[in-house]
Amino acid sequence: MRSRVWGSAAAIVLGGLLAAGCGGGEKSTGSEGAGKAEDTVSGAYPVSVTDCMGAKTTFSAAPKKIVTSNASSLELLLRLGAGDKVIGTGFPPGKGTLPGTLDAQAQKVKVLSQSVIPKEKLLGSGADLYIDTFASMGSMGGGGMGDAPTAEEFRAAGIKHTYLKSTACAAQSKSPVTDLSAVEADITSLGAVTGTSARAKELVAGMKEKIGAVQKAVGGTAENKRPTYFFFDYDAGTKQPSVTCNRQVANAVITLAGARNVFADCDGDYKQVGWEDVIAKNPDWIQLGVRDRGSEAANKKAFDEAEQWLKSNPATKGLKAVEEGHLLRVGSEQTTIAGVENADTVEEIAKALYPGKVG
Repeated sequence: MRSRVWGSAAAIVLGGLLAAGCGGGEKSTGSEGAGKAEDTVSGAYPVSVTDCMGAKTTFSAAPKKIVTSNASSLELLLRLGAGDKVIGTGFPPGKGTLPGTLDAQAQKVKVLSQSVIPKEKLLGSGADLYIDTFASMGSMGGGGMGDAPTAEEFRAAGIKHTYLKSTACAAQSKSPVTDLSAVEADITSLGAVTGTSARAKELVAGMKEKIGAVQKAVGGTAENKRPTYFFFDYDAGTKQPSVTCNRQVANAVITLAGARNVFADCDGDYKQVGWEDVIAKNPDWIQLGVRDRGSEAANKKAFDEAEQWLKSNPATKGLKAVEEGHLLRVGSEQTTIAGVENADTVEEIAKALYPGKVG
């Protein structure tokens, strides 16, 4: 069972950045906070895309030199066939953590920073496009790390600045995220911007087909018959659990798989709670949220550690899911970070929760 990561340390830092950066931002004035504002992505230039606040960026031609804020946007560009246009990235993917041939391609991309790209390095990169996965507000990630370029500074450097809105705008969404439409919209928009619309259409169609099959099998399950589900972010620390709320893409993944996120009553993307809150929920299933270590052996070791922690901790060993062995080993990134593999995760979770029903 494979999971993905951007390098263990980088992933942990970015998780905190996204939680901090999205948690208390400005309210969206677009039609939808999580990436549903109108974009013009017909497949022919000019192409216009919007940010979380509805501000528009227009492209008269495909960008030639792209910098990505982290591995999630880098991976999407590689899947779209636009990887040759990427000249640098922040939060690089760890070796062996991207699937198949994407890994070799990703390792060739210049690393501008192991975390948030410093302002001067980004502005001096020579890029004509910066794709940002961080919160669409005053700073990259909103966590106080570094001094983010202003819109004026991006313009002066000749860099257009766009967002993966399914992640960057998540906390500002006006309603819970229960499907992958915002992720699909990001793929469609990136395809239009980079001139790879045909490939984007294929990727989205593949996601829809997979989700459609799961929905046909388990989508009609009554709400009160759906198992309750907790995403245990082991790598975020065990002292105080960080939980995925209803604005996080994981909420959509869990919902589409026919389960009930036990923290779906939390408006936002992430929240820190106490173990007493988890115990009160007493979930039917727990996903061991472990980030990819770069090899099957290292991943197994990490999953083993997470499982052992739950089984040995006095506060959690009596949980229903722990006692019944309902502990799912599915990678963190493909669950909590917007991407093509969200659909694979929906299928993987559904197969475990509804054995025999999902093909």
